[in-house]
Amino acid sequence: MNIGQAAEAAGVKAKMIRYYESIDLISESNRTESGYRQYTEKDVQTLRFIKRSRDLGFSIERIKTLLGLWEDRGRKSADVKKLARLYIEELDQDILKLQSIRDQLKHLSDCCQGNNRPDCPIIDELATQQAYGRKAM
Repeated sequence: MNIGQAAEAAGVKAKMIRYYESIDLISESNRTESGYRQYTEKDVQTLRFIKRSRDLGFSIERIKTLLGLWEDRGRKSADVKKLARLYIEELDQDILKLQSIRDQLKHLSDCCQGNNRPDCPIIDELATQQAYGRKAM
């Protein structure tokens, strides 16, 4: 199938397929005599695997590792689980950080009167943090 058909079958854009080839996430496709890319059902399965991995937020480097594990029929499931657990730990840290940011913004928003006066604890806090950040440099 051509790149458009492969893209549609895999649920990705043709531009992404070309990008994945350029970064060696997938191997270069076979070409017709006139230079058009040709893809197989296996290529489409690989593209679906990549899409699902991206949907879950895996980085390109981790997807390369996952693809290697997927293609290695002698792999240990422990290796896959280890990679997933590492990513879960990172997600948990990100969630805690985002929750903290949300809580800070909620507090500042609750402290703001939201009226016609120029006093604003949100701006004051941002200015304080910015000045603090400059001192630390």
